[in-house]
Amino acid sequence: MQKALFFMIVLGTGIGLAWPSGERPAPQREDRVLATPAPEAAAADGGRVLRETILERSEGGHFYANVEVNGQLVRFLVDTGATGVALTEADAKRIGIPFSPSDYTVVGEGAAGPVRGKRITLARVALDGKEAREVHGVILSGGGMSLLGQAYLGQFAVEMRGDTMRIQ
Repeated sequence: MQKALFFMIVLGTGIGLAWPSGERPAPQREDRVLATPAPEAAAADGGRVLRETILERSEGGHFYANVEVNGQLVRFLVDTGATGVALTEADAKRIGIPFSPSDYTVVGEGAAGPVRGKRITLARVALDGKEAREVHGVILSGGGMSLLGQAYLGQFAVEMRGDTMRIQ
């Protein structure tokens, strides 16, 4: 009972802090994210306490996270096999990244052939206080879900066991 109450308090606090002040409400959370203080006392960066972020696998078998990109919240599929950070056109437009389909070039290869998009650099990407700056990414033509890949994840320790992903 106490674990459930603690989880609800942490979840409610996280949603309250992450709720954007823009026009659109944050995407609904289907994942569970739990931040706990890490054993390390404090980071060199301003004395902030380092936290371990725990993501739990969704019913569909994937990991999802609401991540701050350039100050705006974006819902990502966490994809440890993706090289970069990929934004859908809708997410890029919503957070104010300028683009035009006429700017698109081939940015990769997918199962169906060449993948088109626009290469970008994101000034700031942060998940649960874990911030990375100048993160390479793309805006994908026709992408259905934004992907959080190694351009961000590779800057942190990521461990997967069963239905849990830990990011430190």
